[in-house]
Amino acid sequence: MSRNDEVAALLEEFADLLEATGVEYKPTAYRRAAENVREHAPPIEGLASEGEDAVAEIDRVGDAIASKIVEYIETGEIEELEALRADLPVDMAGLTAVEGVGPKTVGSLYEALGVTTLDELEAAAEAGEIQEVSGFGAKTEQNILDNIPFAREARKRTRLGDARPVADEALAYLGDLDAVESVEVCGSIRRWMATIGDIDLLVASEAREPIVEAFTEWPEADETIEAGTGKASVRASGTRVDLRIVDGEEFGAALQYFTGSRAHNVAVRNRAIDRNLKLNEYGLFDVSDVDDADTAADDDAEVDSRRVGERVAGATEVGVYEALDMAFVPPELREDAGEVEAAAADELPALVETAELRGDLHTHTDWSDGGFTIAEMIDAAAERGYDYHVVSDHAAGPGIFGNTGLDEAAIAEQSEAVADAVSEVEGAALAGESADADVAVLHGIEANIDAEGAITTADETLAGLDIVIASPHSALDQDGEAATERLIRAVEHPHVDVLGHPTGRLINRRPGITPDIEAVVAAAADAGTAIEVNANPARLDADGDAVRAAVDAGAAIAVNTDAHTPRELDNARYGVHTARRGWAETADVLNARSLDDLRIFLDD
Repeated sequence: MSRNDEVAALLEEFADLLEATGVEYKPTAYRRAAENVREHAPPIEGLASEGEDAVAEIDRVGDAIASKIVEYIETGEIEELEALRADLPVDMAGLTAVEGVGPKTVGSLYEALGVTTLDELEAAAEAGEIQEVSGFGAKTEQNILDNIPFAREARKRTRLGDARPVADEALAYLGDLDAVESVEVCGSIRRWMATIGDIDLLVASEAREPIVEAFTEWPEADETIEAGTGKASVRASGTRVDLRIVDGEEFGAALQYFTGSRAHNVAVRNRAIDRNLKLNEYGLFDVSDVDDADTAADDDAEVDSRRVGERVAGATEVGVYEALDMAFVPPELREDAGEVEAAAADELPALVETAELRGDLHTHTDWSDGGFTIAEMIDAAAERGYDYHVVSDHAAGPGIFGNTGLDEAAIAEQSEAVADAVSEVEGAALAGESADADVAVLHGIEANIDAEGAITTADETLAGLDIVIASPHSALDQDGEAATERLIRAVEHPHVDVLGHPTGRLINRRPGITPDIEAVVAAAADAGTAIEVNANPARLDADGDAVRAAVDAGAAIAVNTDAHTPRELDNARYGVHTARRGWAETADVLNARSLDDLRIFLDD
């Protein structure tokens, strides 16, 4: 974690604690400052060394916040934050993991009941104490009680978006070691699952102890859990990171073994057995000349007996699959969902790649709840080499809190602001002050789908926009039948181009609605409406199963970041890998098409 991320996390904690104690306005200022510190390219420690004025030059970082940042960089703590922690000694992350429990609720329940942990929250709800607190009631109490099991289970797993950056740092660190021949992640994180248990790392090397020693000295490691001769485990950013070291000739077999789901690995091993081969983490072995006694002993023998027979593959994954008469199976597909048969028939899809995206169809600015201007977001799209970029702020409607949503008049006003911003970015590019601004900008909106499936922005306003994303933001606890009817009505709306984050889930926070996704995507395909894969790591919605259903139905997929800051545009990779889990090819992805083809889709 960079110091910028570290400071941003502290500012966000500051905001939560201030909000919990009833302070108004300041929490928003701290959250906006956190966004900008996280986005700021120069290291915050360098600016802090120059003094508060240098830190205050970061947009939306005022003098007071700048002084606290300098205080933290110089001393390792912020006195006011420590005081807030002492006044409100709660497990904020654990408590707010319960849907419907925000910082204000945490503050109220601590003041009234002394609730500090998830266990205490559950006990208070079961005892009927929460409904007795002013501002609460029996329904709120029951909702909290109903949502605690989900929150408790969610805390056992880490979101992909939180774990993958840690894994990337570990890969870079280990990859720089001279003794390391190859290094890769494996397990669920390599399959790009939405949540993971631990981060698993695999290294090929003839060395053991030097790599284990270096790994336990990794600067990002908060603690060493265990360290042996060929294995070690540390904890970094709250996640367990396990390292395993193997010989180079075994690396491919081990990578295959420790990446696939259990069902995929069983299917592949059975294919090996059918060919008188034995597949394990040490390699693929020809056991046709091995007698039954040896192979029987192999089931529970020592490591050496796991290498019974002649090794025919093992150094690379490609070699393992080829020796089994299979095409290489991309990690995202290794779920025993038909990929083994497809690989054997050489019929695997040519999965979409992140580099093939031509633009982002769903982004936000400071006109709604984003943290940056229209021009700043356009410039960020240009820096990433996109051909087009969509400004699609929130429309006012159900589920949009405060005054962050745009009404019809504001949408019309923003249309002019988008044109002005395009001119501003083009001028900056010509002056050499920003990236080449050869990016087409489309004006859209993220409209709201009400509980019955109606779009709550006027049709005449929608008709004047380049693109309309319609998303559910409210009534996310309705039953599956109602949710299905709701989403079908929305995708059939003549002005809706993309169904945004279809279930409304927030990973490890709330499950969202559970529609009949096959019925929804079939209706979308018929209506010419795309299904969004929202690449925000907190959403990854639609998920891989829904993507595959959409691909099978012939519906287009839109991989969008829902970015509220420039850096969040880089979350596109999470959406692409989620789409890959759904067998999506380049032709299936709407924003992998040219601008002309995108316009044809939108105008159809």
